Amino acid sequence: MPSLKEAVVLVTGANGGIGTEFVHDALARGATKVYATARTPRTWDDERIVPLTLDVNDAASVAAVVAAASDVTVLVNNAGSLPASASILELTEAELRDGMETNFFGPVLMAKAFAPVLTAHATSVIVDVHSVASWYAFGGVYSASKAALWSATNSIRLELAPQGVHVVGVHMGYVDTAMAEHADGPKMEPADLVHAVYAAIEAGEYEVIADEVTAGVKAALSQPVEALYPELRG
Repeated sequence: MPSLKEAVVLVTGANGGIGTEFVHDALARGATKVYATARTPRTWDDERIVPLTLDVNDAASVAAVVAAASDVTVLVNNAGSLPASASILELTEAELRDGMETNFFGPVLMAKAFAPVLTAHATSVIVDVHSVASWYAFGGVYSASKAALWSATNSIRLELAPQGVHVVGVHMGYVDTAMAEHADGPKMEPADLVHAVYAAIEAGEYEVIADEVTAGVKAALSQPVEALYPELRG
């Protein structure tokens, strides 16, 4: 089964609350190196952490990171963006396209770019962070982009499994980070989420259902659409 011991990990969106936990917990589990990527990388107080500049929407930036991190065995697609409006109809075309670029095309193209690196190892891992929004349309283009990523993750998993790449999809509700600071309701601690993700990797699992809200939404997918959206009953 995949392991974080002696792994070389690359985390996108490493400066955020969840990204920071992905960096630190990987090292705690025995990773030898972590590439901490962000549009504006920060300084880390650990020589095992290598900050790299990465804009997942820029092909040249992605190519430069692949060249600099050619020893990666675990890719964590954590970077994402949340639009100002939850209405999919009120966003401009540019805002709609930006949401899809960052939350869908970004991680899919990262997986494509790193596939030759990952398949060069006997075992390797891709983690795609989806959220409950991939199954519940409360976030407009954010939900639409995460739903698309969930579908793409399933496709990538099937394509890369025969080549030794284990692909994990992560679904969760609100996490106590800056992105969710204005949201109401219960929030997971970033450390708890990341612990669940890395534990799933080491157990050989393909999907992380991180909280009760997400489990309930997934269960409702097999029911009539009104089960998820009771407001449709009028």
